[in-house]
Amino acid sequence: MSFFNELAHQYIDGEWLTGSGSWDIIDFNPYNGEKLGAITVATAAEVDRAYRAAERAQTGWAAATAYERRAVLESAVRLIGERRNDIVEAIIDELGGTRFKAEYEVDAAQEFLREAVRQTLRPSARLLPSVADSKENRVYRLPVGVIGVISAFNFPFLVTMKTVAPALALGNAVVVKPHQSAPVVGGGLVAKIFEDAGLPAGLLNIVITDSAEIGDAFIEHPVPRVISFTGSDRVGRHVAATAAGLFKKAILELSGNSALVVLEDADIDYAVRAAVFSRFLYQGQVSMAANRILVDRSVEREFTERFTAAVAALTTGDPRDPDTRIGPVISEFQADALKTLVDEALAAGATALVRGRTRGSLVEPTVLTGLPDDSPLLEQEIFGPVALLVPFDGEDEAVRIVNDSPYGLSGAVHTADAERGVRFARRITSGMFHVNDATVQDDPLVAFGGEKMSGMGRLNGEAVVEAFTTQRWISIQYGRTVFPF
Repeated sequence: MSFFNELAHQYIDGEWLTGSGSWDIIDFNPYNGEKLGAITVATAAEVDRAYRAAERAQTGWAAATAYERRAVLESAVRLIGERRNDIVEAIIDELGGTRFKAEYEVDAAQEFLREAVRQTLRPSARLLPSVADSKENRVYRLPVGVIGVISAFNFPFLVTMKTVAPALALGNAVVVKPHQSAPVVGGGLVAKIFEDAGLPAGLLNIVITDSAEIGDAFIEHPVPRVISFTGSDRVGRHVAATAAGLFKKAILELSGNSALVVLEDADIDYAVRAAVFSRFLYQGQVSMAANRILVDRSVEREFTERFTAAVAALTTGDPRDPDTRIGPVISEFQADALKTLVDEALAAGATALVRGRTRGSLVEPTVLTGLPDDSPLLEQEIFGPVALLVPFDGEDEAVRIVNDSPYGLSGAVHTADAERGVRFARRITSGMFHVNDATVQDDPLVAFGGEKMSGMGRLNGEAVVEAFTTQRWISIQYGRTVFPF
């Protein structure tokens, strides 16, 4: 299926349209620079049209039976399975994801969609006791109405699907603004799946545009009651402030600076494999990636030798090659920025145990150690294949180093004693932390989100119900209330 010819359009109220803006977003393959498509941007008028269509359609969708909503979502699950190979190829082409990454993303998206199918049949009301025997309290879970979704480029099919699917399952309508680097995989492709699954027109809309064209119109529009944003903490802070000023709920999945900690009793070979995966999955362009790899000094030499050997063996190149482990970063601009970060760290005293070359958008992996305690690289998210090795002396110092960050998204600790790992994890200020596993984790049933500058709110499982529904209390007095006046 030629996704990039068919789906490189706006999708509003069930129609595939050309935007009316004065310039185009050019969709490039980040590996070879091939032009995949050109999409004329949507204007604020088209954003308005999308939100108004969603508002009209949502009322009937909320009134539909749970079984009607479930049927559409079940069809979407089936369509992803039937089109799996084509979607994988599209992810490789548009994002430069390796074949493993692309297959992982499609399979994970399908699992989240299956969970959304189950969400359609969740209880939508509770009966609660009252202080008065003659009174009944009912608390209804109702859809919030319309949700605005701003997605990122790194896992756009998964991130968009894991937000859109439960929102629809719970009776809402959605307008999505995909990232400019993923307009098809994170936008048009999702719309096409739901269109073919029988979703009524207007319930899912895609507007491909940029703030340079529409300003804050996507957030400030009066229709959406929830804005779900995935991206940097810098932009997320603006989204949160704008939404809060209009009494909208903001769900923010933001930057990370995760650490993978290797205690002295860890299985070193296993910890090395977990660290390589945690740092270099999708070229390190993952908010949960292990920027910092902390190693107890008693095992530092052994771990470092094995880790650097494993990193040096990673193949960088064509993401279509099944043997490639490191594909291109999203753009040459990002590649140049990463090279500058490494050069600055080396000039400030760091040592490169592995120093990768930069060739266009291909950035070979780099491993740095010996960074000064005040190195800015230790404080920021590194969206690329650069690993920082940091030694420590004992658990208390490890906890201090992990928490010495403005971010708190994910992390992991490796130890022979699982309960020791749990005690360690409970001391870390983060939304997620994993014992004897990778830092990169997601599960349809488990609340996903961060602390500090890594975000606000949670998605997945029970958390998504809290995010995308509101509660309404309706009481019934069967007797007579005695009023004081």
